[in-house]
Amino acid sequence: MRLLLVEDDAMIGASLRTGLQQFGYTVDWVRNGGAAESATETTEYDAILLDIGLPGKTGLESLAFWRKRNNPVPVLIITARDAVSDRIRGLDAGADDYLVKPFDLDELAARLRALLRRRAGRANPLIEHGALTLDPATHEVRLDGQPVNLSGREFALLHALLEKPGVPLSRGQLEDRLYGWEEEIGSNAVEVHIHTLRRKLGSDWIRNVRGVGYMVPRLP
Repeated sequence: MRLLLVEDDAMIGASLRTGLQQFGYTVDWVRNGGAAESATETTEYDAILLDIGLPGKTGLESLAFWRKRNNPVPVLIITARDAVSDRIRGLDAGADDYLVKPFDLDELAARLRALLRRRAGRANPLIEHGALTLDPATHEVRLDGQPVNLSGREFALLHALLEKPGVPLSRGQLEDRLYGWEEEIGSNAVEVHIHTLRRKLGSDWIRNVRGVGYMVPRLP
């Protein structure tokens, strides 16, 4: 899952990016609204964490920018403004959730998981596909009830494919989900992860669509 973090405080931003990366998220961090808007013009994000009190454009102005363009990306406002009127204003402006600083990182991660479930149209916190079960909260994967040990990137790749069974994702789309701006990507990195997943799960779980990409097949 790739997140855009919009936070102008250097200490808070660095702490959040590190913490969210430990939860398995890929995080791009910008410090003002203009940079955030530019980022969403070139990159597709699964969710945005948005501070309100930003230099230049406010967070609510950037939120309005996305909603006027019918960008449905889930937005979770993170701010020190705790007045009820501020919460109402943020939610009515198009935010999906509102969290007041200081907050617990575990709560932030749980709220993100809830946002992403709703975006995918799922009520169940687990992703179940036949004999395969993936738990976004604990990063556990089970096949026929038995645990499968995956690296962080292997988990993220499988998560991306299981969200839309039968829909192939290109190598570029998978790279966008796995790697942030500052990370170097090997020329065959995705293929290496696919190979390892097939070895651990079985070759039938991930199929290559020639000239398009990779997918988890739909269940019969």
